[in-house]
Amino acid sequence: MSSAILLLILNILFLSQSENQIQQEIRLAVGQEKNLRLFRNETGSLPNPRTGKWVDFGLAKGSSDLIGFKTIEVTPDMVGEKLAVFTSIEVKNKRGKVSELQHNWLQVVKKAGGITGVARSIQDALNILKIN
Repeated sequence: MSSAILLLILNILFLSQSENQIQQEIRLAVGQEKNLRLFRNETGSLPNPRTGKWVDFGLAKGSSDLIGFKTIEVTPDMVGEKLAVFTSIEVKNKRGKVSELQHNWLQVVKKAGGITGVARSIQDALNILKIN
């Protein structure tokens, strides 16, 4: 098999990776960080089995796939306290598009001082979280 064909196959496999797979890999990659906690935030609607009425679930429409906080230490001139910085990571595959609601959510979190970004790979997540 030629190297060009092998490269094409690897690209197809990488591009076809689902957002759930990427998300799981990110969670595993950062799971041992002591100053970071990320949680899966599933959003959507389902019918209530007792009433049949639709019930929304998740943090908010447009909220990111991974929600949590990163603890940072404030510098000594800021009293030396630690605080948790709200963290919101939207996970997309290579072809995935951020919806308008998702974009708005990320902008609100960012403007409020949170850590946000769109991750299409583990490396993207590590960059967003400023983890070496």
